[in-house]
Amino acid sequence: MLTPSVILILISIVFLLSALYLEWFRPTVVFFIAILFLVIGGVLTPSEALHGFGNEQLAVIILLLIISDIFRKSSVIDVLFNKLFGKSNSLSRFRFSMMLLVASFSAFFNNTPLVAMMMPYVNRWSNQKKVSASKLLIPLSYAAILGGCVTLIGTSTNLIVNGMAVDNGFEPLGIFDFTAVGLPMLILGVLYLSLFGNKLLPSKSTDAEKLYKQSREFFIETMVKSNSPLLGKTVENAGLRNLKGLYLVELIRDEHSITPVSPDEILQEEDTLIFAGETTAVEEISKSDLGLTLPKTVERMIDKKSSINEIVVSFNSSLIGKKVMDTDFRARFDAAIVAVHRNGEKLSGKIGEIELRAGDVLLVFSGSDFLSRTKNNQAFYILTHIEEPEDINVTKVSLVFLSLLASIIISATTTIPLIIGLSVVLMLAIFMKIVPLNEIRKGMDFELIMLIAFGLAFGKAMINSGASLYIADLFMLLNNYVGSIGFLMIMFIVTNILAAYITNKAAVAILFPISIALAADLGFNPIPFILIVSFGAAANFITPIGYQTNLMVYGPGGYSFKDFMKVGMPLTILYMIVSALILNYIYLN
Repeated sequence: MLTPSVILILISIVFLLSALYLEWFRPTVVFFIAILFLVIGGVLTPSEALHGFGNEQLAVIILLLIISDIFRKSSVIDVLFNKLFGKSNSLSRFRFSMMLLVASFSAFFNNTPLVAMMMPYVNRWSNQKKVSASKLLIPLSYAAILGGCVTLIGTSTNLIVNGMAVDNGFEPLGIFDFTAVGLPMLILGVLYLSLFGNKLLPSKSTDAEKLYKQSREFFIETMVKSNSPLLGKTVENAGLRNLKGLYLVELIRDEHSITPVSPDEILQEEDTLIFAGETTAVEEISKSDLGLTLPKTVERMIDKKSSINEIVVSFNSSLIGKKVMDTDFRARFDAAIVAVHRNGEKLSGKIGEIELRAGDVLLVFSGSDFLSRTKNNQAFYILTHIEEPEDINVTKVSLVFLSLLASIIISATTTIPLIIGLSVVLMLAIFMKIVPLNEIRKGMDFELIMLIAFGLAFGKAMINSGASLYIADLFMLLNNYVGSIGFLMIMFIVTNILAAYITNKAAVAILFPISIALAADLGFNPIPFILIVSFGAAANFITPIGYQTNLMVYGPGGYSFKDFMKVGMPLTILYMIVSALILNYIYLN
């Protein structure tokens, strides 16, 4: 029945989908506005709006984030990476080994830092072997996603679904309830990428090293000095159309943009020239005798004998939405942003005026303090530097790791909640001083925590208002045409599409209430419908914006949306079919 409360929920859903897709605000702000609207409209009480912060699964997610970060900082994973990647010479062997290792860790640890740690290794290996990084980075992301779907704790999406299930009176899902689908799909996914990866993954040039550079074309800002030998010359006579590795794309004079730049354009003092070019060309132009200068902050970094690094803006970065000039980058990180790459998109205007987005690859001139200042930051990931593994106490780390495995096994085989076991693991890690106590809080992702809590509140609002029943009744119009497998596939498709273009947290918040209402209307066991929503949201391969690890590799790999669709669509269809068939066989047959 279309009640006023249902109408308010439908308005909120439209707002959520529009605001997230069009990126009006950060996801947490979008959800906050939606929840506030529902509280004002009387659909939620203030206590119900804050109910998600008291959810046990949110506490489990926080503990897992902290424990994952402890293992990352302990250098044990770095040691494994170093051992593995020093031996592989074959692309296919390296890719296969990389996917298996990452997927194995992702089943039990937060996959975002795993991918962040792996990317410099992939870049180094691809450079050494003259192989395009684009042949490896999508498999890296997909392996992390596939591994995360194997267990309850492999991805926060699974834990959110479990939290919503418990909130609605269902028994908690077991740690290995996801394994019946997740493990076969992990095997099939790795085989698919191993067998068809070379053919499907992009390769735009026979010279792989050239591709690696050109696929990340940066936009570089320079200015004509008062004593430049270029003054009074045309662009063509000045030789600016024949620079190696650089192409003049824009000239800015008195705040007016000239693009394309005519070869007959006469250069004047303080003209701003925007070039598109390769990484190596940036340093060369700063040392040339053309009379061109880089922005002042960059020139100061060059004077300090800085190094060049490439970084990628993280999906929850504090830099998102800020202009380069407003980031205070030099003071915060001892580095200056000199160039920006955004997946082949033509960027116009001065570098300082560019508003940063998640996935942007930035070229920075960095000082001696850059690495120490950025060691635990969550604003970006460094692509060109591999941390030297620190000395680790193997006994201590092994003991904590074994205690983690024990807590998982005990939770899976007894009635003792996972939160108790994880709390013991954390206390053990603190007691053994594996990492300093003040470093532990840095492993918490407050943006993710807020997003999950608001998502849980929104799901509760959908159920309380009857909106989930109303939408489920619309799905029931298909009852005469599809059976149980068909409905499972439909729920997977709808969830997957929403997750691909907004966020998987939003997709779960909207689709979970509908899935359990639909199962009730059909008279089916709700568990397969709960699980299919989780798989649909987490197994996101078709767009770079649907999952944070996809976004992380999007810019560094020089990929397009089409590349993700080309590689990810067959895998998504396979996942939909296999998950629907297995869940139907186990729960509905």
